[in-house]
Amino acid sequence: MIKRRIQQPVSCRLIVSSHRVVALAMILLMFSAPLSGCFNDSTSEPNSGDLSIDISSSSGEGVPGYFVDMTFHASKSMAVYIPYLLMDPVSMFVQNSTVIDLEKGGSETISILAPPRSDMMLFMIGDMGRENWPVRQQDESWLTWWERGGDGGDSPEAITRVMGGNTTYDTVNATKDSGGPVSVYSYLTTREMSVGIEEGGAHSSGLLHGRLVYERLYEITDPANTLDVVDGKAGYYDRWAGQGNPAYEDAAQYLISELSSMGLEVIQHRYEFTDIFRVQNPEAYNVCAYKWGSEFVNEWLVFGAHFDIAPPANALLLDPHVTGSRSYGTRVGAYDNSAGTSMVLETAKVLADFESRRTMVFCLWSGEEGGKRGSDYWTEYYVGEDNPDVTVTNYINLDMAGVNWPGGGGAPHGDPDPQIDEDGYPKDAEVWPMRVYIGPGPNHDQLDQPGMVGLSNWIGNDALGLEEQIGTLVGVNYSADTWKTDVWLEMERPEIIVYEDTTARSDHASFQDNLGTVTVGFGGLVDGYWCYHQTCDTLEEMEEWMDTTGKGYGEENTGVANLVNSLDMITWWALMTFFHCDEKPVLNAL
Repeated sequence: MIKRRIQQPVSCRLIVSSHRVVALAMILLMFSAPLSGCFNDSTSEPNSGDLSIDISSSSGEGVPGYFVDMTFHASKSMAVYIPYLLMDPVSMFVQNSTVIDLEKGGSETISILAPPRSDMMLFMIGDMGRENWPVRQQDESWLTWWERGGDGGDSPEAITRVMGGNTTYDTVNATKDSGGPVSVYSYLTTREMSVGIEEGGAHSSGLLHGRLVYERLYEITDPANTLDVVDGKAGYYDRWAGQGNPAYEDAAQYLISELSSMGLEVIQHRYEFTDIFRVQNPEAYNVCAYKWGSEFVNEWLVFGAHFDIAPPANALLLDPHVTGSRSYGTRVGAYDNSAGTSMVLETAKVLADFESRRTMVFCLWSGEEGGKRGSDYWTEYYVGEDNPDVTVTNYINLDMAGVNWPGGGGAPHGDPDPQIDEDGYPKDAEVWPMRVYIGPGPNHDQLDQPGMVGLSNWIGNDALGLEEQIGTLVGVNYSADTWKTDVWLEMERPEIIVYEDTTARSDHASFQDNLGTVTVGFGGLVDGYWCYHQTCDTLEEMEEWMDTTGKGYGEENTGVANLVNSLDMITWWALMTFFHCDEKPVLNAL
């Protein structure tokens, strides 16, 4: 347990035990209606009993992960604070939060994104025209905020209503004045499963979900033998960048076809790389898909993942499970980085249907394994020189995802070196942390990018249901060499770690170094995964690694279920980060 709850008996407040969902479901059955907090009373101030909400979707339920039409009905004049992503019906842009006024007997319908991995939504009620409202802190959920008495108005965080502007709904800004107490209306939502629990159904619903990413990952890594002349496989093997490798070119054509089918403008970016012998190689072949912004066409939000894989250094592709020792190189690269490639493709497929203020760019990089050559050339030359009017406001990196919490304990085939690395994490039989790494952050003992750290925590703690797992690492009082391990252990090993990255081992570094862009990346293990850069980096290996049945740690789940859950969590985190940054980018604080 990373966080402990403080529960206060407050009049007309639902206090939820650790078995929240069960308790809430029982109350729901008792009243045969959405939770309304307190019964209506005779006071002049509106409260939760004066509000009712109808929700409409294809299933008739409030389905997490979808934009659903929620109709607010008021039996007394009131204002309602809606602290969720919603759709502007005129511009069709996604907006973060609003406050609406309802006359007595009035109603209003708003399309709201039901939090994808949470079973409850909270709405705040106050007097009509109210401007200031208390809000939760970044490191807690709305439910925890409610339980600790945040509705009493003493919260250190608050927002103020911004009326007018060029949006249909009022927007909000941060303030220090909460405006006093609010009444809380709670609504239970129903998460529907598209597949069974063992196949990842517990987290498989919404605009996108982990099972779709898993199926894309399977397609790219399909080991079935074929007569394909480039790699002999149904999937896309041997994607070593450079030298006009036909397997790499074949994979690039697959990416181009898929992104084009989504209605995006696909541009192939080819660059030459001059090696130490001054030989020019046509190795940097990036595939980028563009959806041009409606308001700020020269402000770009970029999703990226490299789709090249580690080439065999000695032309021998030996399986370390057979030889007992590691070499270098792989044929499939399921973890590094077919997983990230799959998430970019599925995210692009969803966002292609949304209007955006800023230009969306989805890039699959080449040459990452050779030193981030593809992303380095794209940022330095294509953006920096060819498009000097462009500002890349934020970059989201998806590299090596899916071997981490909620599975990912000890190596399924044994780990030859189970000791703690001096700058890593213990390699023992326990759940490994998933990483959310942010930069640029040159100082290990302070937060250099508090805006993106805060946004990542805001999304993870509530919408993704990860409050119990998250810990933010800051290396105060520890050396720069070991601070991540030290802080992680001090915090009792949180399964999800948010921290500012001081390394440069993936494509995010190109954006930080060449453009000064604030980046956020999502990934799992690096050196701790024994099949990292090995022939055993397959989907089957990932599933075995993530299996927690009979392991004595984590919950009892199949490897597929845990892998789907992990992919689901990371892809949603990236998508919601985009929605927030499209409305208001998180710019470099340095």
